[in-house]
Amino acid sequence: MKQLLTGIALALLGAATALGQAPESKPDSPAVQAIVARAKSTAGTMWADEAHFFCEAPRANSPNDPPIEPTKIFDNVYVIGNSGTVAYVLTTSAGLVMIDALGANQVESVLLPGFKTLGLDPAQVKAIIVGHGHADHFGGSAYMQEHFGSKVYISAADWTLMENPPPARGGRQGGPAAPLPKHDQLITEGQPIAFGDLTVQPVAIPGHTPGSMGFIFPVKDNGKTRMAALYGGTVLTPGIISDEGLQTYLQSIARFKEATRKAKVEVEIQNHPLMDPIQVKLDRLRTRTKGQPNPFVVGAKGYQTFLDVMAICTEANIARRKT
Repeated sequence: MKQLLTGIALALLGAATALGQAPESKPDSPAVQAIVARAKSTAGTMWADEAHFFCEAPRANSPNDPPIEPTKIFDNVYVIGNSGTVAYVLTTSAGLVMIDALGANQVESVLLPGFKTLGLDPAQVKAIIVGHGHADHFGGSAYMQEHFGSKVYISAADWTLMENPPPARGGRQGGPAAPLPKHDQLITEGQPIAFGDLTVQPVAIPGHTPGSMGFIFPVKDNGKTRMAALYGGTVLTPGIISDEGLQTYLQSIARFKEATRKAKVEVEIQNHPLMDPIQVKLDRLRTRTKGQPNPFVVGAKGYQTFLDVMAICTEANIARRKT
C-alpha cells in the first residue's frame, strides 16, 4: 500500500509538472525542521549555500543555466560548461582525460569551443570517465569517440541504464534520444583507472542511478599535489527518487565519506555545482594573487562537512515522506 501511494504521489507530481503547475508543498513538521536546522548548523558559513539547496530549494540543472568561461582551475585541471553542469579536462603524461562530456547538443556550441579557448586539442582526449548514465553527462561522448577515438568509461549498471532508458516521467513524451557511445570500457570499484601519471580511484555511489560513481584523484595546485573528489551522482531533485533510492543514496554518501577520509581529500569539485556555485569560485580564482588559496581547496575537514550536509539534507528529504 505504501508503494502504491508513493507511486500515485509521483504520478500526480509528474502530471502537475506537465501542466506547468508547481506541486503544492506542505509546511515541514517539527521533526523535519529540526533536521534542517542541524544541517544548517553543520554547514556553517562555508556550506550555507549547500544546506539551502539540498534541504530547502533543490532544483534540476537547466540548459539555460548561465555559461561559464572555460577556465584552468588547477595546473592539470580545466572546466567547461555552465553554472549547472560542467565537464572537466585533466592533462596527463599520456594525453587528456575528461570527466563527463556534457550533452550531445553542447558539443559544437560549448565543448569544442571550450577546448579552443583553453588551447587544448580534443583529438588528445584518450578517455572520458562518466559519473553516471544520464544524457547531460554522457551525451557528448559518442561524438568524441567517433571523431577522436576517445575511450568511454561507464559502470556496467549505467551502460545498461543508457541502453535501456526508463520512460519519461509523468507520462510525457521524451525529447530526441542522445546518441549512445559504442559499448566500451567499464568502471569498477576497486579497479583504479590509470592514464600515464594520473590514477583515478572510482567509488560506487548508487542512488541517483544504479551505477553512479564518485572519483578520487590527485590535482596539482602551483606544483603541490592535493587530493580531489567528485561525487558523480548527486541527487538534485529528491522528489523523483524512490524511497529505496534515497535510502541507498544516504548509504552511498557514507561510503564515499569514508573513502575520501582515507584518501585525505581536500579539493571539492562537482559535475553539477548548483549546491556550491562555481562562478563565485571562478571569480576568486581569476583575481587570485600569489600566496592566496585556491577556492576549490576546502581542506580535509571541509570536504567531510560537505558530505555531512548532503547526508543530513537527505535525511530531511526522507523524513518529509513520513509526515
